[in-house]
Amino acid sequence: MSLLLDRSRGMHTTSVSLLERLRKPNEQEAWNRFVDLYTPLLYYWLRRLGLAENAAADLVQEVFLVLIAKLPHFEYQKDGTFRGWLRTLTVNKYREALRRKKLPTIDAPVDIAEHDSRSQQEDSEYRRQLVKQMLHILEDQFPPSTWQYFQAYVIEGRDPIEVASEFGVRVGTVYTAKSKVLGRLREELAGLLE
Repeated sequence: MSLLLDRSRGMHTTSVSLLERLRKPNEQEAWNRFVDLYTPLLYYWLRRLGLAENAAADLVQEVFLVLIAKLPHFEYQKDGTFRGWLRTLTVNKYREALRRKKLPTIDAPVDIAEHDSRSQQEDSEYRRQLVKQMLHILEDQFPPSTWQYFQAYVIEGRDPIEVASEFGVRVGTVYTAKSKVLGRLREELAGLLE
């Protein structure tokens, strides 16, 4: 998986990204993909802040309501990150809910400043979760054989010659499977991983 994460860092160059599709009206498929992709991450962040399961799930919905309004007008800034913007938005909704005193927590409320200092550590976790979730979403969009070759070579980190031999295909077929899946992954996550 580390090979996949290392190669995913340059994914912001494709022109038809999920972020761009969200800016267009009537892009229900893009919104569905975005919700599928980001729900686990938003939930993870809110649970890390100490929220109980139901409160975190409710607050995820509130964050998505804000995103529906803001993402069609979101402009990627080269000096910022989408992750940072999204995390700030999520933490602000958390703070707002704390002020309303509507958040059952599993722990005492987290010191946001302390939590923010860990955000660099969470960058790699963010990337890992986003790539993992998008791969899960994309899996059924490829023939099973392509997915098997990709999984064995890239995710499991096995030698491509060994993978080709196991499946009775040429090594080039294994490389092609990798290229197809990573290409689609780059396209879908353009602008989201910087």
